[in-house]
Amino acid sequence: PNQSGQIASRHLDFGPRQAVLMPSMPATRSIFIALSCLAVVAHAAPCNKPLYLTFDTGHMGVAPLIAEVLNRQNVKVTFFAANEPTQEGDGTLGEHWVPWWRARGAEGHAFASHTFDHVYWRADQAHGNWQMRPSAGPNKGKTEVWNSARYCAELQRANTRLQQLTGQKPLPLFRAPGGKTSPSLLAAAKQCGFAHVGWADAGFLGDELPSDKYPNAQLLQKSLKNIRSGDILMAHLGIWSRQDPWAPAVLEPLIEGLKAKGFCFTTLQDHPQFKTWTH
Repeated sequence: PNQSGQIASRHLDFGPRQAVLMPSMPATRSIFIALSCLAVVAHAAPCNKPLYLTFDTGHMGVAPLIAEVLNRQNVKVTFFAANEPTQEGDGTLGEHWVPWWRARGAEGHAFASHTFDHVYWRADQAHGNWQMRPSAGPNKGKTEVWNSARYCAELQRANTRLQQLTGQKPLPLFRAPGGKTSPSLLAAAKQCGFAHVGWADAGFLGDELPSDKYPNAQLLQKSLKNIRSGDILMAHLGIWSRQDPWAPAVLEPLIEGLKAKGFCFTTLQDHPQFKTWTH
């Protein structure tokens, strides 16, 4: 997705002014076809060392800057979205952020559920239920007992809103807040059509760690050293507790450094583990 080698055919001028300088028409057609084939092959070059950069929602204060970096670097990512509190506006999936999400959909990014109210699994309960705690929404901070029907509805609620915002159908994937799950929770989600996505050990990019103990330069060097082909990477659209924001300060040099090592970026739609879910 990051490697393009398009050859602009407009440089071949077939106008009458250049007729005396041009080769014969059959030769010209051959040249044009050859160049076109080269452009297609270059554009479709396979991603041999793929990485899957993902973002969970956050306070959105750095979201416009993250979008600028992704556009500049021609990197497509997967966004896992919940309706979390924001520095500006009425929540990550609120009306204030409609233009931002709509633009990301038009750019070709992928989207998936993070549960609508950013609901944490706390513990398994009897009869296939779970102890859950939303960190957003009307029941924020309350520990409740949920059944599978309620959890599936929560997963779908985020995807329904994402489709409204982006104009794109979200992937049948989800990421549990904090990555906290249990086998029974994952089995229930699978029954209602959702596969869970975590992240690689090296893919934990550290943007939610305290910046006094984990400065940006240290996080960047660690990521560049440890990330391997096939890793799922995870960061956020803003972290309230981090004093020195990770993005965009680390994001762009990280992408550039990984590209220099021969890595390329694509969405989870292309991940071999999830292809049976997303195609």
